[in-house]
This record gives sequence, C-alpha cells and structure tokens, in this order.
Amino acid sequence: MRYAICNEMFGDWSAEKAFALARECGYTGVEIAPFTIDADARRITDAQVSAMRQAAEANDLEVVGLHWLLAKTEGFYLTTADAEVRTATSDYLATLARLCRQLGGSVMVFGSPQQRNLLPGVSHAEATRYAVEVFQAAMPVLEEHDVTLAVEPLGPSEGDFLTTAAEAAALIEQVGSSHCRLHLDVKAMASEAEPIADIIRAQRELVAHFHANDPNLQGPGFGEVDFVPIFRALDEIKYDGWVSVEVFDYEPGVERLARESIEYMRATAEKAHSS
Repeated sequence: MRYAICNEMFGDWSAEKAFALARECGYTGVEIAPFTIDADARRITDAQVSAMRQAAEANDLEVVGLHWLLAKTEGFYLTTADAEVRTATSDYLATLARLCRQLGGSVMVFGSPQQRNLLPGVSHAEATRYAVEVFQAAMPVLEEHDVTLAVEPLGPSEGDFLTTAAEAAALIEQVGSSHCRLHLDVKAMASEAEPIADIIRAQRELVAHFHANDPNLQGPGFGEVDFVPIFRALDEIKYDGWVSVEVFDYEPGVERLARESIEYMRATAEKAHSS
C-alpha cells in the first residue's frame, strides 16, 4: 500500500513545511490541488512548478497528481449545453494534464461537483453526452503525456450527477480511452446502498486512484467507517495505486489528522493482510 496526502489540507503552510511533515509521518506521495499554486492553472509558471517539485523531491515524496481540478476557476463546466464552455473545459483539462506531467504526476481526479451538477433544462442523458464529449476532447493530450483522468463519483449530498461508482463506470466506458478510469472515495462510497468492499470488487478493472477519508469529512480512523474490509478488497483486486488521505474538516488539527490517519491505515492494512 502506498500512502499519499492531499496538500490543500496544510492551508497556508509552505510546501517545504507541509511536505516535511508528510514525510515525517510516513507518507511517500503528495497530491496537489492546483489552486494551492494559482487559482488559474494557465498562470502557473515554470518556476512555480520547479519549486513544488523540488520541495517534494527534497522530502523524498512523489507527486501523485492533481485533484480539485476546477475548484476556484470560472468559465468551465462539464455538463453545460453551451458548446463554447465545453470546449474551454476540455482545453483546461489539457492544460492541467501538461501541468500534472510537469510536476511529475500521472493521475488527475475529476470531482468538481459545482462544475458538473445538472443545470436547468439539461437532462441526465444530455449531461452524460456533454461530459463524454468534454473528456474525449481532452484525451489526446492526456494520452500524449501519459496522464490518467480518474472520474470521481460523489454522493447525493454533494451533487446530482455521477453519484454512484456504477454511473461513473458507465460514462468512462463511453469515453473509450485507457487514460480515462475510475477514482473511488470512501466518503462518497459510504453513501451508496452497496457495501464499500463490494463496490471496489465490482470496479476492479477500472479503479485507478483511491481517497481515504470518512463521511464525517475527517481522515480515515476519525469516524465510524471500518477500513479492514476496504483494504482487504483492495488487496483482492490487486490494487497497486495510491491511497491518498483527503480531509475536509480540519478541526482535529492538521498535524494530528496527518499523523493519525496514516497510523490507522498502517495498522488496518496489517489486520486486513493477516485475516
């Protein structure tokens, strides 16, 4: 199991300070939210990319990739009927793919519920068609740079489009590229009727990336979700990607969240392997 942590949870910490703590805790990867560098990825300079890479390398951390792809942006939307906006969104995903590779990453998690929820007058079938179009248009650049777009289902508390892993998988099949695959998130899967472990097994062919968290919006082990069957299922499907800690509620404190999340995952992985 390879453990990473998402960098936005460190707030206004410098990359050097954040990555040093991550490495001290035992993480070997870091996942970047582009807005922590600049709200518009098109403005990110080579010098900023180099500084982020150097901070990661200095702490023996691998840059896993990007997430929160459209957060804090304007003018982009996945499921809009506006063809110009869809084209702009595809172009921006291509920009992010280039950035991801420059940083040393290889996966981009597409969640961004505020830029994909159903708009007035757009049916679910139309939204699916628009989303497939946007992703397909970006695929040549993703493929060129060997970056995988990992589509993230999100629960109904966050949106109304792609709310289950099965729905996301169906859309991915329509995109039809080996560089468009599935991202699974524990918080989101907990909203489904099916047990999380069964969802993982059902999507074994498509899973490219994984976020560890809890429906209480804190880290793994901070809530009620038992990760033993989850990690056992990841073992069963021979998942060899990253498990990234993604937190939304920082009330326990950043250092405690970072440290206790990986401690819990390591202990849980041992139980899963031995049982």
